[in-house]
Amino acid sequence: MLSRLAERKNRWIKSDNIAFLILPLVLLPLLPQIYLQYAYFGWFMEHRDAIMFADILYIVLARFLLLDVAIYIFSHIKRHFHIALLHVVMLYLEVTVITILFYATIYWFFDPFHLFHLNSQLSTENLAEIQSHDFILSMYISAVTFTTLGSGDWIPQTLPAMVAVISEVILGVVQGGVFVAILLYAHQNKEIK
Repeated sequence: MLSRLAERKNRWIKSDNIAFLILPLVLLPLLPQIYLQYAYFGWFMEHRDAIMFADILYIVLARFLLLDVAIYIFSHIKRHFHIALLHVVMLYLEVTVITILFYATIYWFFDPFHLFHLNSQLSTENLAEIQSHDFILSMYISAVTFTTLGSGDWIPQTLPAMVAVISEVILGVVQGGVFVAILLYAHQNKEIK
């Protein structure tokens, strides 16, 4: 089936450049949550765990079904080797940024100070600075988790946060492995037929 998707006439996306515009649409399901969070705060807080689990399930499925298929398709397009490799690298960079941004937005929606415990001693001024920049903190937690850097300064303290961290680490490790595999495949097959 995937080989049929790679053929130009059977592809869902006809233009190679359109994928860079379509992939950010993965973030769209987060927009209604902004409305729910502010318009129906009580309901949102009551169902926050279920909403977060749904977000995690969505991004995992979207990553494996949509984004990885798109990367496979664009890695098998017949064109000059260096241009094809550059397209795959840029597509992978975009997928990485989208995934980190998605998880950061989830952490931000559900309050990083509720989801995570700070495991370090900070001065009152530094802690106040971090609390006033909670989206940047969420980006930091997401980037450290996705790259599996794991500095240990933010520890998940709720079950949904633990599930989010597990899924983000798995996506990061799988994405890194697939990226290396694509580069090795491209290096072995420099002449694209």
